[in-house]
Amino acid sequence: MKTALVTGASSGIGETFAEELASRQTNLVLVARSKDKLDQLATQLQQQYNIKAEVIAQDLTEPNATQQVFDIITQKGLTIDLLVNNAGFGDYGAFVERPLDKQVAMIQLNNIALVELTYLFLPGMKQRGSGGIINVASIAAFQPLPYLSIYAATKAFVLSFTEAIWAENKGSGVNIMALCPGPTESQFFKRAEFPDTFAGGGSNYTPAEEVVKDALKALEENQSNLVTGGLSNKLIVNLPRLFPRETVVSLVEKQFRSKE
Repeated sequence: MKTALVTGASSGIGETFAEELASRQTNLVLVARSKDKLDQLATQLQQQYNIKAEVIAQDLTEPNATQQVFDIITQKGLTIDLLVNNAGFGDYGAFVERPLDKQVAMIQLNNIALVELTYLFLPGMKQRGSGGIINVASIAAFQPLPYLSIYAATKAFVLSFTEAIWAENKGSGVNIMALCPGPTESQFFKRAEFPDTFAGGGSNYTPAEEVVKDALKALEENQSNLVTGGLSNKLIVNLPRLFPRETVVSLVEKQFRSKE
């Protein structure tokens, strides 16, 4: 039975990845800050699907956190066949008006922890000639987003980094993909502190279950990236190719400016 490591597994897309993988008879290593939520999820999935689920309660923004996760997994004698780098968060507001420590922590989690975990687990996959890595980016990766400036920049990094190592590892037996969801049913908007009056609501958000199933299918096909959420999101990510960048970012600024 294969084993998957899922970060940010206590809610949202990460939790959905854990549930879907468990239903496919994949053992799990679940990583997030909240031990209580992870324990509850692990117990539920073990009972429901008769799989094994290990819990590692770890804040990945802390120094040496990724090495500690790797060491725990190594000490337990586990082999990671699929790495899902899902942990991440956003922060809404003008760059100079948001706390610097929160924005630096966002870079640490969205980028540095993702790179470190990829660096730690990819060599073993290459040596075995099999494995998979899903790095969760966003449709925000394709253009600058005023009022989400650091978040969009971190996701652009994830997309660029992932596509590059996808190309480096073609033919190795390891499939690597950047998952780029549009608005998805999760706690993202609440944690990012979007204003209540922000346009869009949740009526057109893609269910996390749909995002995860599409992602796993695309990984099997060894796609370098996947934009989820239908035709509208595919059009959005291609706008910078059709219009001057200043025009696109100015339009986005008006869309994302708070109405409060």
